[in-house]
Amino acid sequence: MSGSPVVGIDVGGTKIVAGLVAPDGTVLHAVRGDTPATALGEVALEDALSDVLDAVVGERDVAAVGLAAAGFVDGAGEIVRFAPHLAWRDAPVRRRLAERWGLPVALDNDATAATHAEVTAGAARGAGHAVLVTVGTGIGGGVAIDGQVVRGRNGMAGEFGHMRVVPDGVACPCGGRGCWEQYASGNALERYAREALTGRPSILADMCGGDPAALTGPMVTEAAEQGDTAALAAFHAVGDWLGVGLANLVAAFDPEVVVVGGGVAAAGTRLLEPARRRLEHSLVGAGHRSVPPVVTAALGARAGLLGAADLARRLL
Repeated sequence: MSGSPVVGIDVGGTKIVAGLVAPDGTVLHAVRGDTPATALGEVALEDALSDVLDAVVGERDVAAVGLAAAGFVDGAGEIVRFAPHLAWRDAPVRRRLAERWGLPVALDNDATAATHAEVTAGAARGAGHAVLVTVGTGIGGGVAIDGQVVRGRNGMAGEFGHMRVVPDGVACPCGGRGCWEQYASGNALERYAREALTGRPSILADMCGGDPAALTGPMVTEAAEQGDTAALAAFHAVGDWLGVGLANLVAAFDPEVVVVGGGVAAAGTRLLEPARRRLEHSLVGAGHRSVPPVVTAALGARAGLLGAADLARRLL
């Protein structure tokens, strides 16, 4: 079975992406599904995972499944302790899904899996010290030292999104306030864009029918591509706050490179240019040190599922 494909599944706060991955790392087929609302519970989430797995596998034989989850995964890779945007709470996810699917299952945090992929085959390959930040519904991340991903005592290192950057700031689904991901994530992008809708005619207003509640992240991206002022301002705000957090991470870890991935990072320079400027402005001693380059993840939005697939293959 070692020559058979494996499946990598990236479970985010709004979407589930599964890929059938060949032994050489080629994604043979990919399927996307929606993540059920947290209120629907663990059963609904695991049913959705099974539906996506069935869709991507079809009639093929697969050797194992790797799961990259947007939550706090214990050091043993068995339990999702907590997930701000998913239904799992102290859930024995690896065992439960292995029994349900009749396959070996590997489990890890989504950003940790993405870091593993970028270090072994992506933008951080060859870097001794690297930081990865994934910008999606929320913010995740990972640190590699001497080419090895650091998982921490509890397996929960890299939860950068829940660093507090604004005391008593915007409420976060984690239960805290002022977390970084409330200012530099996909959710933040939508909030900034809603706040910028003034009632005057605009591309973004036309897209959402003038209803801020109907506005979505893809609308903001499309409007920004067409030069909409409010959409561009929202991206600038997210990028600026992204740079604030990156300055903290660079001060803490002094990496050779900072890799930015996740769905929002697909915006490219609209996001990264303000982030780079803010990083250089905010980083202590910036004029007396080498400021690391901030680059886009080479593996794009598939880094999480590719990292999960590699972890699955290591079970064989």
